[in-house]
Amino acid sequence: MENLDIQAIVNAVLKEIGGGAKDPAACPAAAAGAPAAPKPAGDDGGLEDLGLPKFKRYSGVKDPKKPDVLKEFIKATGARLGVGRVGPRPPTTPYLRFLADHSRSKGTVFKEVPDEWLAKNKLKVVHSQAGDKDTYLTRPDLGRKLTEESVAELKKMYQTPPKVQVVLSDGLSTDALLVNYEEILPPLMNGLKNAGINAGEPVFLRHGRVKAEDVIGEAVGCEVLVLLIGERPGLGQSESMSCYAIYKPSVAKTVESDRTVVSNIHSGGTPPVEAAAVIVDLVKQMLAKKASGIALTQAQA
Repeated sequence: MENLDIQAIVNAVLKEIGGGAKDPAACPAAAAGAPAAPKPAGDDGGLEDLGLPKFKRYSGVKDPKKPDVLKEFIKATGARLGVGRVGPRPPTTPYLRFLADHSRSKGTVFKEVPDEWLAKNKLKVVHSQAGDKDTYLTRPDLGRKLTEESVAELKKMYQTPPKVQVVLSDGLSTDALLVNYEEILPPLMNGLKNAGINAGEPVFLRHGRVKAEDVIGEAVGCEVLVLLIGERPGLGQSESMSCYAIYKPSVAKTVESDRTVVSNIHSGGTPPVEAAAVIVDLVKQMLAKKASGIALTQAQA
C-alpha cells in the first residue's frame, strides 16, 4: 500500500475522532517514506477524553428521518443510541468510547481509596475480612464481616452510642466515594445536626459489602445506620453511589427487606446534595416510626 494511501486512512480516522487531518508534505517522516504520526487533538498533548459530553452525545446516524427526535432521545439518556454503523461494525468514535468506558468501569472496581485521601479527610478506618481487592471480589462473604480488631475499635470509639452512625465504603466503585464525598457528607452531617439528631463521627469501611452495616450497627449500638457505598459501575457511569439505611441493625435478625435504599446518587442521577437532604428526612422518619424498609413503608401508609 502506498504511503499516501496509509496517510489517507489515518486522516479519516483522526477526523472522525476529532484529531484533524495532517498534511503528509509537512511531515519529515512522510517525506522519508514512513506514515506520519497522528496529530494530538487535546490541549495536554494527547487525544481528547472520550468521556467528554460531546462524545457521549455523539450521533453517527447519517441523514436521520427525524433528526430532532433522535437528538432528544440521545439527550434524554446515557444509553448508546444512534451511534450509527460502518458496514457490520460501529463507527470508530463510538467504538473507542465503548472501550474507554469499559476501561473506566474496570478501573474503579480495582482502584483502592488512597490512605492520603483518608488522612486528609480525617476518616477513621475499619476493615472487612477481605484483605485485598482480589479477595473482596472473589469472596463476597468476607466483605460482609469485620475483622475482630475493627469490631473492638468501633466499640472503643463509641462507648456512648450515637443515635445515628454514618459509614462510607468503597464497595464496587472507588470513584463513587472520591467524587461524591464533598457534596454529600458535609450536607448530610450538617442536616442531621440541624435536625437535632446526635450522629457519631463518620467512619470508612475498606472493602465493604452492604451486610457489613449490620455488624457495625451492633458494635456501635446506634438506632439508625446509614451506609454510603459505591455501586457496581455501568459502562460510562463509574461514580454512582447508594445509601442503605436501616433501623436497629442486627446480624441475626436483619433481612434485606429491612433496608431502605436511595440509589443512583451522582451528578447525572440524584445529585449528592439533594440525596443528603433526602437521607436526613429518611432518618427522621425512621426514628419517628422506629422502622425501616418495608416496615417503614407500611407504617407510613
